[in-house]
Amino acid sequence: MKILTGNDLSSGDVIWWAGDGWSRQVAESVDVGDRGDDLARTEEAALRVVGAYVIDATITDAGVRPAHIKDRIRALGPTVRPDLIPQTAEADIGKWVI
Repeated sequence: MKILTGNDLSSGDVIWWAGDGWSRQVAESVDVGDRGDDLARTEEAALRVVGAYVIDATITDAGVRPAHIKDRIRALGPTVRPDLIPQTAEADIGKWVI
C-alpha cells in the first residue's frame, strides 16, 4: 500500500491524503497506488500542501500504519509533548509507533 503525506501549507501540521482531500489523521489515509507522485505535484501546485511524498504503509486490524518509523512518529505527533498528540477515537494510538 502507498499513501501520501505532507505538511499543511498554512499550519505546518502533518497531513495525509484521504481520497477527497487532506486529513490530520493517518487512519483516514487511502491507497494512492501509482498515482501518488502526480497527486503530490497537483496538490503542491494548488498550494494545499508542501513537501508531499509517497510512503509505504500497511493495513492492520487497527487501521493504516506507515511502514517506516520516521513516518509513524510523524503520524503520532511530538514525542516530547504527549499532550499535543492529535486526538482520535483510537485509544491505543501511542502503542503502535515502535
